[in-house]
Amino acid sequence: MDLKSQKVKLNDGHFIPVLGFGTAAPEEVSKSEALEVTKFAIEVGFRHLDCAHVYRNEEQVGQAIRSKIADGTVKREDIFYTSKLWCTFFRPDLVQPALEKSLKDLQLDYVDLYLIHFPVAMKPGEELLPKDENGKMILDSVDLCRTWEALEKCKDAGLTKSIGVSNFNHKQLEKILNKPGLKYKPVCNQVECHPYLNQSKLLDFCKSHDIVLVAYSALGSQRIKGWVNLNHPVLLEDPVLCAIAKKHKQTPALVALRYQIQRGVVVLAKSYNRKRIKENIQVMMSGAVGSGLLRNVLHEGHSFWNQDCWEKYQ
Repeated sequence: MDLKSQKVKLNDGHFIPVLGFGTAAPEEVSKSEALEVTKFAIEVGFRHLDCAHVYRNEEQVGQAIRSKIADGTVKREDIFYTSKLWCTFFRPDLVQPALEKSLKDLQLDYVDLYLIHFPVAMKPGEELLPKDENGKMILDSVDLCRTWEALEKCKDAGLTKSIGVSNFNHKQLEKILNKPGLKYKPVCNQVECHPYLNQSKLLDFCKSHDIVLVAYSALGSQRIKGWVNLNHPVLLEDPVLCAIAKKHKQTPALVALRYQIQRGVVVLAKSYNRKRIKENIQVMMSGAVGSGLLRNVLHEGHSFWNQDCWEKYQ
């Protein structure tokens, strides 16, 4: 199976590779490592790169792309690059300058996909997470429909080929879809999605509106204190997932990734471990790897978490 041919058509006519490389990294990862790991991901075959302004490494990711173009590994048109508009730039007059800043950092002429990162506007300024004296987040009053109109203008200006959203629920998507005078509807909605949080209802909604679901944290929620309960099970250690992987002589990660691809979800695999990066791309050559069995387990309602958690996310 040729990885380069495995793409999904977006509702604006462009194509997105079904497997992407996530470039977000923990703070302890150096900028130079972000550069080298991204170069390595391109070398082993990744052509879909997912990044964002808030990751604070677009300069290094752009350098990696340009390096691999310069040495003949890829052409610019071979790379599908996603960036995201951070929440402090939602005022319409700030949207295009924010994208232009990303392009300047990347030293690229355009991005392939530009997303609204979260459906929450924050106070404009230098701080990525503006807080008051009590440590409470300072929000901003911005109509996301006006932000979307500014993204539409970025597309018309050729700064991005496609536009979409991230972390939107179906009601927030409907607000954009039902906006009077809508010129372009979102091509995708990028959300956390994995076997513990399969987003089945949101996936059905997106499919019904020709919107692609893109899965991040596809190998399980990030184990960050304050972000998740660290007492919850680790997805890649789940006995059902491990049993399927063992039966089909694959890794649990490959089963979890293939599960998403087989249900029509574009999936991002994030790792700064070179062995795992090389391993993850094998999902395109690994066949079904028992994902049908995994689907059946999910469909029957058997809980990978306790039942309370499972019902919460259904």
